[in-house]
Amino acid sequence: MTAVDNVLVVGAGISGAATAISLARSGVRVDLADLRSTPPAVGSGINLQGNALRVLRELGVWERLRQHGYGFDSLGLRAPDASATLIAELPGIRTGGPDLPATFGTYRPVLARILLDAAAAAGARLRFGTELTGLDQDGDTVAVTFADGTTGRYDLVVGADGIRSRTRQAAGIELTTRDVGMEIWRVVAPRPASVTRTDLFLGGPLYLAGYCPTGEKTLYAYLVEPPRHRGDLTLGEQLAVVHELSAPYHGPWDEIRASLADVESINFTTFRTHLLDPPWNRGRVVVIGDAAHTFPPTLAQGAAQSLEDAAVLTELLLTHDAVTDEMWAEFTARRHDRVRTVLGAALQHCRWLLDGDRGDIPGLHSSVADLVSRPA
Repeated sequence: MTAVDNVLVVGAGISGAATAISLARSGVRVDLADLRSTPPAVGSGINLQGNALRVLRELGVWERLRQHGYGFDSLGLRAPDASATLIAELPGIRTGGPDLPATFGTYRPVLARILLDAAAAAGARLRFGTELTGLDQDGDTVAVTFADGTTGRYDLVVGADGIRSRTRQAAGIELTTRDVGMEIWRVVAPRPASVTRTDLFLGGPLYLAGYCPTGEKTLYAYLVEPPRHRGDLTLGEQLAVVHELSAPYHGPWDEIRASLADVESINFTTFRTHLLDPPWNRGRVVVIGDAAHTFPPTLAQGAAQSLEDAAVLTELLLTHDAVTDEMWAEFTARRHDRVRTVLGAALQHCRWLLDGDRGDIPGLHSSVADLVSRPA
């Protein structure tokens, strides 16, 4: 027995696809609906910590993903001087277990494609270009309407549809998202041979300058600046900004900067954050991932916490024989405080950067690693 027989998952991102995989392969009928007309095909790199890799291994996709990325076990902190002086080398903690790397860099569209392939193979029905417009609960089921006029009735609706979640809005859940006060430029580039892990450059004119290897020949590099709202520039103008912002940083940055002439896209986003107070459900509608909590990327835990949401939710749905208040209480107990602690640490790192205070970055990383080493 499972708590549900058929489920609608709204949002085919990381947490939505992970939810669909776990439920569908256990025999639950799953519709995975996404507002986008096609699967994501563009995007920058992503830094996955060991606790994210642990969930991906449980989903059965790690062996495929490991062929499309770069694993490493340390973090470098560098100075913004002519020699890119190494200030500290922090040993990575293998939070996913001893047989998984501490950190794994890959490309977001690659991860998305692998997860969606696995969801389809498990039996989930993928529906792109599908917009949810209404929810109506009767206690035991949820009646759903879509923009194309189609309808459905489900035992549960999972809103995994991101920071501006339509599911959250349709369920009447109010949540305020705020800007952290930072903007980030990300670009995919060739990997210099000297780049074998993430290095963060502390100091200089920017809050952060860093890079993460994503394969034998690739990396993604990023630059974090104060809000200037320059995301609507042309590619050529964006490229000029990246050259300008990265000019004070050296070492591998000199090679990265010299290789940027042929880039096809540059990703620009604003650091935003929110955390939904418990409970994350309204009856038989629940929100997870970025719909419930949005992280700045300072500790690279956004994807990991979203994957943990999916893992805990599906475990409970598959081990309980009904959707009950007790089940939701257990979900809250296992997720909210953990997410709040990790998010608080990520925001503390932001505050140090905003205040020009290095703070205890090694201690912060260590405390979070210790927490997420324990299964959710």
